[in-house]
Amino acid sequence: MPVSLPYAVFYETIPASSTATVLGTTGAKGDIVKSLVITVSATATSTVALIDNATSYSIMAANTPIGVYTIPLDAQSVSGAWKITTGAGASVLATGQFT
Repeated sequence: MPVSLPYAVFYETIPASSTATVLGTTGAKGDIVKSLVITVSATATSTVALIDNATSYSIMAANTPIGVYTIPLDAQSVSGAWKITTGAGASVLATGQFT
């Protein structure tokens, strides 16, 4: 039996070198980011930022060693769509409830 909202968790992939990619179709206040799985392929450009509409939070800094990192968040947007910005050396798999 399929799981229905509000319990369903979805995922989106964000490739390297992305700027303010919206999670969900349009994203909205109240959307939830459960976790980010970050794959670092180049240390110098490994940056990742999570943006709550216009407020940016640094999640991964430059010069992070190559590898895969899981960041649990369980964060709800307070001002608008969640967005992800990645450097050239990092990609992201975001899980959560996005509109």
